[in-house]
Amino acid sequence: MSRTNAISILILLLLTGIFSSLRAQELMDLFGEEEPVTGYTYATFKTTRVVSGHSVENPANGVLLFMISHRFGKLNSGAYDLFGLDQATIRLGFEYGINDWLSAGFGRSSYQKTYDGFLKAKVLRQSSGNKNMPLSLTYFVSMDLFSLKWQDTERKNYFTSRMTYVHQLLLARKFNDNLSLQFTPTFIHKNLVAATDDDNDTFAVGLGGRIKLTRRTSLNAEYFYLLPGSTADNFVNPLSLGFDIETGGHVFQLHFTNAQPMFERGLITETRGKWTNGDIYFGFNISRVFTLKKPAEFRE
Repeated sequence: MSRTNAISILILLLLTGIFSSLRAQELMDLFGEEEPVTGYTYATFKTTRVVSGHSVENPANGVLLFMISHRFGKLNSGAYDLFGLDQATIRLGFEYGINDWLSAGFGRSSYQKTYDGFLKAKVLRQSSGNKNMPLSLTYFVSMDLFSLKWQDTERKNYFTSRMTYVHQLLLARKFNDNLSLQFTPTFIHKNLVAATDDDNDTFAVGLGGRIKLTRRTSLNAEYFYLLPGSTADNFVNPLSLGFDIETGGHVFQLHFTNAQPMFERGLITETRGKWTNGDIYFGFNISRVFTLKKPAEFRE
């Protein structure tokens, strides 16, 4: 046998072996069990708010969100005030995704000249596959400070009396592409209250939801129920209805609500308007995101 023939036979045997190995691997992949992967749920809500209250969503890692929240006056204020358009309450806020599970925010509201800051931490994330988790859970904690001048300057007023603390558990489930619901147990502590029989501590439970109408629009609603106490006796449970409209980097939220404030202490424990009396505020949220830190896969 010549050397050329021998080399040809060896090459043929080598190619045959490689082909056989590839076929064997294909058969193993066909009949073998693949390792399950985890599929995480995303866009339970389109932005960090259901309507006025927080949703389970955080800005992405390295993303800064700027939000303008606006409330006009009551619709029943009449033509003289152009049905509330002559009156306005506004909040300007920033939120930043520190990492994949933690975000921080800061805002200033014209309501009682209030400053607020908060942290949101994702504890659980809804998923299926290798890791099956039926819901998402986010822990929210905030502190706000009103900066109105003291009405009684003769007494000793403490800086800490301006502060309120809020704790919330945001539990949400995206049932399908069209329906998401959120349950929000809430605890609010005020360092100072107006009267001795008022509640320093208030408990409430919130319920919010989103129904997708089209690819870029949805109907949103939220309601907070104040548990029995003097706060529940003196104020009204806030109910808000609205529409989310997504346009690229912006999300417009148009809504009607009986609550004028746009932060937790005011929204949940200081709502006075009644839907049955026509005490309805028209308002909107506009959010815009800015990527300050590129994701790792896009870095050089």
